[in-house]
Amino acid sequence: MVVVWHWAFTILRWTPDGPMPTSPLGFFSGLWIFTWLLQVMPMFFYVGGYVHLVSWRRARERGDSLASYVRHQITHLVVPAGVLVLTWAVLGATAASLFNLRWIRGAVLLIISPLWFLTVYVGLLALLPVSLWLHRKFDVVVLVWLGGVALGADVLRFRYGLDRAGWVNMIAVWGLAHQAGFFYHRVVDAPRRWGHALLWAGLFGLAGLVFSGLYPGSMVGVPGDRLSNMAPPTFVIVALLTFQAGFAEVTRPFFERRLGKRRWQRFIGMLSTYALPLFLFHTTGMALAKACVYFVFGSGVSDDRPPDVIWWLERPIAVLGPLLCTLPFLLLFGARRTRAGRRRDLRPSTAAGGKGTVNDGIGEPRGRDGE
Repeated sequence: MVVVWHWAFTILRWTPDGPMPTSPLGFFSGLWIFTWLLQVMPMFFYVGGYVHLVSWRRARERGDSLASYVRHQITHLVVPAGVLVLTWAVLGATAASLFNLRWIRGAVLLIISPLWFLTVYVGLLALLPVSLWLHRKFDVVVLVWLGGVALGADVLRFRYGLDRAGWVNMIAVWGLAHQAGFFYHRVVDAPRRWGHALLWAGLFGLAGLVFSGLYPGSMVGVPGDRLSNMAPPTFVIVALLTFQAGFAEVTRPFFERRLGKRRWQRFIGMLSTYALPLFLFHTTGMALAKACVYFVFGSGVSDDRPPDVIWWLERPIAVLGPLLCTLPFLLLFGARRTRAGRRRDLRPSTAAGGKGTVNDGIGEPRGRDGE
């Protein structure tokens, strides 16, 4: 969702300091309602919390320590992302030095800017021992505390003008979403009405907060809005997470039936293989596509016209160029990830065989796969 959004709906305005991005949300009133489902960051951290719980349980069955598990997960993300950032930093500094390109700094920052959330994600991974302990000790109360911190940060920020307090929510809001993932099995195992309760509670909360006039309606930053719900995240994102988690649970049976089919399983397997390199390199591919259009046609970097009917019809074509320029990176790094995954699958397990239960260290005993 993030990749397609960037490729299809980023509008670049070229300035002396480099490209300035905007989106069609700034040109049309009412489109912000779609961001209540299309802003996937809350679900990303929610799913991340669940995956970390399950994968840590399996790592422990192999005899890994929590410290080694956290270190491996962080390395898995930091190394490729760090190499990408360093490469672009060197290229940008070299180009600025040799050709005196004033705009290169802004272009490099735009290319690497989508990696912001990996910094938060790595921070949450580093705090995983603490979050597991809090979950084991205080259970669902931790979510209430984190929600209270997020709301308090907004009060300090908007009522008393302490803007820096908002950055506390980078940990409070995303930490809440990550911690909420620990409860995924409870949501699934609960009666179906609990999924509907989450959905409607989140939806009513979103509507109340947005239409109160205190927060903007868009869940992504829109040029011209007095503030963004994402930079830093506001308490609105807590309501958004509640709504999206409920929506996922209500629609889960529908999607499970489809994901049980072989072709969907193959598709999900392919996404799993290429997801990280796709995200890391999709803005690089987009930059290369823009450069190719510029050098071939002499234009195409800056889009100075408001979105019209032709612009909307061109959106599928807008995805094609960045996709083609990103494919070499996918083929190179996706193949490496596939080989690395096969090597991990061949690692011997030190856990006892059979179908006994394994206590996950943060709650009641469950089956070996957490089911």
